[in-house]
Amino acid sequence: MSRRNFILLLIILIIVTISALLFLYFKQPTSLDGEDGGGFFQNLNPFSGVKDVPPNTTPSDNTPDTTDTTTPDNVQERILMKVSTMPIAGFTVFQKEKVEKEFVPALRYVARATGYIYQTLVEEIVERRFSNTIIPKVYEAVLGNNGEAVVMRYLKSDEQTIQTFLGTLPKEKLGEEPSGNEKIEGSFLPDNISDLSLSYDGTKIFYLLNTSENVSGITLNLSDNKKTQVFDSRFTEWLSFWPNSKMITLTTKPSGTATGYMYAVDPSRKDLNRILDNINGLMTLTSPNGKLVLYSNSGLALNVYDIESRSSNSLGLRTVAEKCVWGKGSDVVYCAIPKLVSGGIYPDRWHKGETSFSDEIWKINIESGVTTKLIDPISVAGGEEVDGIKLMLDNNEDYLFFVNKKDSYLWKLDLE
Repeated sequence: MSRRNFILLLIILIIVTISALLFLYFKQPTSLDGEDGGGFFQNLNPFSGVKDVPPNTTPSDNTPDTTDTTTPDNVQERILMKVSTMPIAGFTVFQKEKVEKEFVPALRYVARATGYIYQTLVEEIVERRFSNTIIPKVYEAVLGNNGEAVVMRYLKSDEQTIQTFLGTLPKEKLGEEPSGNEKIEGSFLPDNISDLSLSYDGTKIFYLLNTSENVSGITLNLSDNKKTQVFDSRFTEWLSFWPNSKMITLTTKPSGTATGYMYAVDPSRKDLNRILDNINGLMTLTSPNGKLVLYSNSGLALNVYDIESRSSNSLGLRTVAEKCVWGKGSDVVYCAIPKLVSGGIYPDRWHKGETSFSDEIWKINIESGVTTKLIDPISVAGGEEVDGIKLMLDNNEDYLFFVNKKDSYLWKLDLE
């Protein structure tokens, strides 16, 4: 081979190598780790058998259509922090006795892979393992009784039967750090519970148990395991929420291709009243005082419904009600608001994991109608794209916590 041809061949090889490296560097992954796309939750959602209609493929900007919108000067100065070092199945914020008669907010959460329970103080994030009871592949966890009771839900080895474990956590001793070897003692609830929610005060759970012909709604006291049936229906596809002592709400599982309904049952009187009806893609979140219902529809339009006046007002933002949380005064709402919504049937596409959102965190004053953007998680140091779910506030509403649906990690946002 001549020297000229050798040099030409070498140049070609260098160009090909550089092109290949650039291709690999800029190539984006086609899926997101941790994004729910079926499996356990597919057994609990209403989408099997629902036929999609041709989607609208035009992306939609989620700029608020209200003039009462503010952006504080410190919007990017708020402290946003990832809390957990692993994907979690559920969490709670509770009051921990730091020294005698002095309580501070703390977090407990359940690792999805192992079922181990971890905890940390809120003000100073130092993750410590609390328990070593292994329950593999926990997909949903609820913690109540000030963090001393846990419900874990997962699939049995047949990959079809939903098992629900109810456990009690040992009490911590004042001044002692958790050893990480605590055992979780408990028992199993009936198989194939289709839905479960924690009461407003964390002392009870409400769950739906399907039989061959109907579904029964049962309350269970986490302290003494006392059960009471408060609801019965031939229709079986419900999602529950327990906002106060006089109300458990039941909303039909949502689909953009089906009309949705919301009812309320008084657990003491066991009566059932219709609140909302004939809304496609209906998802609801009732205020702590039971007077207002935050709801979204198939267009992801966010609205608030006044039960007493039977009037509904648009909040000028687009999201699903599942991505919100009420303040305890029933006057403000915090929501994860998608910056962009692609075309398709909602909330079906999002629930199935066919699409993922990139959210901003907003505060909505229900009384004044003022909406305030608090933070864009991707724009701050250490931030990431967030598809926020399971929003929760601490008792003083100084912190907002949420799980990123993209990977199931727990996050904390300072509101002070």
